[in-house]
Amino acid sequence: MAMNTSKAATSDKQLQDIDDWLPITSSRNAKWWYSAFHNVTAMVGAGVLSLPYAMSELGWGPGVAAMILSWAITLYTLWQMVEMHECVPGKRFDRYHELGQHAFGQKLGLWIVVPQQLVVEVGVCIVYMVTGGKSLKKVHDLLRPEHSHPIRTSYFICIFGSAHFLLSQLPNFNSITGVSLAAAVMSLSYSTIAWAASLHKAGKAGPGHVVDYSMTASTTPGRTFNFLSALGDVAFAYAGHNVVLEIQATIPSTPEKPSKKPMWRGVVLAYIVVAICYLPVAFLGYYVFGNAVDDNILITLEKPRWLIAAANMFVVIHVIGSYQIYAMPVFDMLETFLVKKLRFKPGWPLRLIARSLYVGTIHHARRHRHPLLRWATRLLWWFCICPNNLLPSLHYVAGNQEASEVQHVLVHQLDMHNHRRASVCVGAHRRPPFHHHQLQDLPILLM
Repeated sequence: MAMNTSKAATSDKQLQDIDDWLPITSSRNAKWWYSAFHNVTAMVGAGVLSLPYAMSELGWGPGVAAMILSWAITLYTLWQMVEMHECVPGKRFDRYHELGQHAFGQKLGLWIVVPQQLVVEVGVCIVYMVTGGKSLKKVHDLLRPEHSHPIRTSYFICIFGSAHFLLSQLPNFNSITGVSLAAAVMSLSYSTIAWAASLHKAGKAGPGHVVDYSMTASTTPGRTFNFLSALGDVAFAYAGHNVVLEIQATIPSTPEKPSKKPMWRGVVLAYIVVAICYLPVAFLGYYVFGNAVDDNILITLEKPRWLIAAANMFVVIHVIGSYQIYAMPVFDMLETFLVKKLRFKPGWPLRLIARSLYVGTIHHARRHRHPLLRWATRLLWWFCICPNNLLPSLHYVAGNQEASEVQHVLVHQLDMHNHRRASVCVGAHRRPPFHHHQLQDLPILLM
């Protein structure tokens, strides 16, 4: 009996040591403003520069409605996720897939959450790798227009990617707070440049300048496709829910002072910054250029040359930080699999090899996706809609202790008589706390 107790204690200590090494759970001393930095960096990405183009495909009415509703809906679903971080007394859902397992069951929760989370996070890393390289090239071309031999974009992507081999070795979210702060400041800076330069250009155009706000496509299928693609642009601009629980996991929590209070304070500040960045760029950019705006408003704004070069450099710095924010949960999944499933010894050699391989793989993947980057990002943006707008609410309902009341409404008031399926789902959602998954269940999906 004593031997079994000793083995259990040893096993628990080993698991605790692993959790203390993994990037998501290794540091829990973050301040509330850290979460604001991380959320701004995760959300205000290069997608803000495409919002005027999205407005040109949506038009004034649908465009304004989409922008404001997306801001409100994603803020509400983000509040739901912050509340659900500690919805079970004595337990924290430090990772998105843990919440999915609590809501939908151990295996189903993994299959619902992890594929979408990986598609978005890995996809964003690839997109930002290309975006950073293209912005670097733009800076070079603006500052050295007389260069007789154009340098290929792939070389600038290599330069951008090399920075991540170093930054990826930072162990956890708290260690990249400085990078995240710089990225958040840069996002506010280039957003301000975008709308301020647009206003300046409008002032120089004169009263006789005519702006065309008509749809660019002439056929109904073309307009429909452009409309849906523009909604994808807006959805991608508000992406960020995939890393919310992981960010909240870094904040200390006690029964008297739960983590949701400082986290929510940081989220509110972040969303104020989001509104300051997004709405002026989207509305003023479309107001000034109409349907003549490019899918990156900095391309439309050609002068002053030094200012556009500075804005592109700000984009580079920002996507460096955003890349790290979205890569950290992937590092956590990868290192969890290597340590808990394959029994590798945790330490800096494993971290160096695993993260360098990931960065190298992303760098290699962008070479094959570059010719189809625009279509790939459109598909990626639609993947952002589900984790941002749908999954948090499903988690909130499925994990709620009053889920049986929701089922009663569905069956008796909405006439949805699927008793067998409903009973299975509700039963699965209301398991007692000690039946909830453990982190080592993650490799079930990764096998």
